[in-house]
Amino acid sequence: MSDSLALLIAFVYVSLVLGISEVLRRGARLSVDLTRKFVHIAVGMIAFPLVLLFQSWQFAIIPPLVFVVVNYVSYRRQIFSGMETGTRGQLGTVYFPISFALLIPLLWSQPALLVASLMPMVWGDAFAALIGQRIGTHTFTIWGQTRSLEGTLTMFLVSGLAVFLTLIFFAQPLASSLVAALIVACIASTVEALSPFGIDNLTVPLVSAVVLFALGGG
Repeated sequence: MSDSLALLIAFVYVSLVLGISEVLRRGARLSVDLTRKFVHIAVGMIAFPLVLLFQSWQFAIIPPLVFVVVNYVSYRRQIFSGMETGTRGQLGTVYFPISFALLIPLLWSQPALLVASLMPMVWGDAFAALIGQRIGTHTFTIWGQTRSLEGTLTMFLVSGLAVFLTLIFFAQPLASSLVAALIVACIASTVEALSPFGIDNLTVPLVSAVVLFALGGG
């Protein structure tokens, strides 16, 4: 497949996700929390087709760079309400594509590491927020941000599973994938708990990538 066609597919996919989120928010009257997590996961999963469809990282980096701008404009003007927190200073939707864009040229030759490093943020953080908000009763505060032990445990479990399945998808050895997934999940959960003001969208993927690279995966 040509990079031009892959680029078109990527933009159509993300546009559909944003459109569906608005339909769900307005038509089905789902909460903004749920639509945000839908967008969070659905857009994050573009990492898989991105590394499989694009031939060169120079083209693959275009979608995340474009959405850095799009997401910032949306944050400022509340264009896509279904993916915004409504809280000033929370730039998570901007930080995530920045981290994605940074990792593409660095790990393009190691697609398993590139995709797996994003999964703690894509799946772990999304479920941690949903579970923490609903059943998180054992709370703690760091840097002025309140989190729950239930949410952090969910972050660890879901991140570990997502990283493990991603590494297996890219045909990495079973035993080393399991060990890597557990280590990454532990560190990613810690980093998420320590990251204030939405910067976990930047710190978690980057730290996860460093850990995976250090472990020799990919």
